[in-house]
This record gives sequence, structure tokens and C-alpha cells, in this order.
Amino acid sequence: MDWSALNCSIAVLIILFLPLCASDDQLVSSNPLSPGTTIVSDGGDFAFGFFPSSGSTPSNLYLGIWYNGISELTVLWVANRETPVRNTTSSTPMLSLTNTSNLVLSDGDGSRVVWTTGVAAASIYNSSEAVLLKTGNLIIRSSNGTTVWQSFDHPTDTFLPGMKMRIRYRTRAGGRLVSWKGSGDPSPGSFSYGCDPATIIQMFLWNGSRPVYRTAPWTGYQVKNEYQYLMTNTSAIMIYLSVVNNDKETYAIFSVSDASWRTRLVLAYSGALQFQGWNNSSSAWVVFGQWPHHGCNRYGYCDETVLPVPTCKCLDGFEPTSTEEWNKGKFSKGCRQKEALRCGDGFLALPGMKPPDKFVFVGDTLLEECAAACRRNCSCVAYAYANLSSGMASGGLPRCLLWVGELVDTGKLHADPVSDTLYLRLAGLDAVA
Repeated sequence: MDWSALNCSIAVLIILFLPLCASDDQLVSSNPLSPGTTIVSDGGDFAFGFFPSSGSTPSNLYLGIWYNGISELTVLWVANRETPVRNTTSSTPMLSLTNTSNLVLSDGDGSRVVWTTGVAAASIYNSSEAVLLKTGNLIIRSSNGTTVWQSFDHPTDTFLPGMKMRIRYRTRAGGRLVSWKGSGDPSPGSFSYGCDPATIIQMFLWNGSRPVYRTAPWTGYQVKNEYQYLMTNTSAIMIYLSVVNNDKETYAIFSVSDASWRTRLVLAYSGALQFQGWNNSSSAWVVFGQWPHHGCNRYGYCDETVLPVPTCKCLDGFEPTSTEEWNKGKFSKGCRQKEALRCGDGFLALPGMKPPDKFVFVGDTLLEECAAACRRNCSCVAYAYANLSSGMASGGLPRCLLWVGELVDTGKLHADPVSDTLYLRLAGLDAVA
């Protein structure tokens, strides 16, 4: 079978199905949305409507948001990703804005609700409208300008500039990116990415419940340069990641130095987390950065007390658990201490580190108090300290991390602003008085 010809035919089929003309950026209760019509954002960058997946017949449709005006259909958000609706001559699906300020997707005869925004009764307004903003955010806006629902709070597999990847302190709830099941199947896949509800201060990429990749714990930085890309005959495109925290939540948000660039962070169905930008010259997506970008980036690749720089390396005071396995390039058994630790042993400062996972979080303490807390506990093998920005509900400005037992998923980050100084208890090292 000529797969390239088949893929080309599917792509043509999708492009032919998508509406060639569009309405404005709003949906009101008197004008439902049906297949063949779209809502287009102010400026024309995004479109909202019905589309078929590449792996199904044109009669099976999804409701979603995609980039408008580019040659490759790139869907950013899907409402009914688990349940496509059927579109036939006898049954046409419809999206309506109700008098309860809800968007409701129903099948042709209206007997079955496939998807709804679920706006609470307390938020009901007599007059509301659904608007696709120029950021790609679909909102329901009341007559007094209040946003009662927005798609940015319910991401699928894509994170856009201005979107918030948040977690709330009280409930530990927050949005996650969830991959598609396949290249043409928007139903939820096995990979997800979001803030760690157990610690709040680090992000995880999971395959089911198994961690695949972990960021370093937040050190208090507010803005950092995540990536720089230089196009031929153009200036550099800078991607900035900001972390904001207040009394209720912590969230990450990213921005781009040139707003005209179409950029996104997407969790591919393969499990790769990618920063992408659309190249108008080549009519293709360019990958700025990818995580994990090599084996050593994968969670626990070198296992306990091992540094992946550039291959696995034991921390000071440790040696391979199995020299035979180590020499074969197999590092899963990790490292072991050369000598047993004693309570009186001192700590070696290791700057530029990605601290291990599975730490104990201690808030509202000074560096000296953090060190003393680890020193007093003979089972404490390491600690790290940083000053966070104001508002952390889990313990004030400072944060102290303690490790008892194995040091899992440790890394070397050099001068990266997310790096920490890890203070490692080392056998035979004299303690500082």
C-alpha cells in the first residue's frame, strides 16, 4: 500500500471539509454553530468549529480550535475528544449557547448532549456570548464583561502563550496537558504533563502514573529564557517562561518576543513535550526544544545518586553498585556509598544541580536552620535551600528541601537559573562547627 499517497488523500479530505469562509468571532444564543461554519478570532489567527479526524470518516466530527490560515491542519483544543458526533444528511450536530450561559453540543435531533461547558447555576447571566479571542482562548462572556468559562482552563494537548499551567494550594487541583491517542485520534492518550500535586514546586511528564521526565524544583525565579531560535534573515525568537505565585495558586505562563510567531508547547502522542513554531517559508512546524531530549533526561535514567553528565556518573562519595553492569553501559542499579555515613559527617556543596525527587519540604526557614535540620537528623543525606517569591501558601518565602534515603533523578544543570546548590552529606568530611 502506498502510505504516502493515503496520507496525502486524508490531508486533502480534511482541508476540503473545513469551511472556506467564516463568520465573526462570536456565537450568540440565536445563532447556533453547525458543520460548515466557523468562528474566527479577531486578526484571523484561530478558528473554532467542526473537523474530522484523519483516521475516521467525514461523518465523525470533533468540535475544536485550530490555527487558521496555515496549510497544515493543527488542532489546539478539542471539546468532545472522547466522543465524536455523527454528521449525516438526516442528523446534523449543533453547538448552542443556552440561556444558562452554557455551550451545549448535541446530536442531530437534540436528544443526546455530547458535551457541555457545565457553567454553574450561580454564574447564570441573562445575556451572554461565546467569543474566540485573538489568543486562541474560547470564552463565555456575560453582558457585564465577566468571563464565566474559558477553554484555557481546560487544555487538551497544547499550551499557548498567555495560557496558565496552574495548581491551587487548597485543592491541589490544576490543568494538565494530555496527549492525543494517535496522530489522527484526539481521544486522551497515555501521556500527561502538569504540576506535581504532591510538592507544587516541580512539573512532571507522566506515562499513565509512571514519571517520564521531571523539571527541577522551582528556585524562586520569576522569568527565564526558555529557548532562543534564529531564523535565516530574521532576528532571534526568544521564548520566556514566567512563574507567578499568590495566596491561592502558582502558575507558569510563557510568552514570545515576536508575537507574530505561531508558537505552542505540545505534548505529542509519542510522549515528547515540544516547543514548536510555524515556519512560513517552509510551511512546517519547527521544533525549538524537546523534553526529554535524550536518554539522560528521562526520569531516573541513571537511578539513585547518579549524575547524567553526559553519561551517568556517581556523586562524590559514591561508587557503582555493580561495576560489571556499569561497564556495559547499564546504570539502572545506580550507585552506593563508599563508606557508611555518621551523624558527625559534614556536607559537600554541589552547585548547579537539579535536586533529586522525593524530598521533604520545609518552609519558612533560614539557610542556617535548614542546614541544622538536616545535620540533626542522622538519616538526612542532603539538603537544598532557596528563596521563593512572596505568596507561597506552603510556607512563606524560603524553602528548604531535605532528603532521607535514596537520591532519585539527580542532575547537573550548570548555571541554569533553575539550578540549586545541593549540600550532600559526605563520609569522612568534617562538619562545620
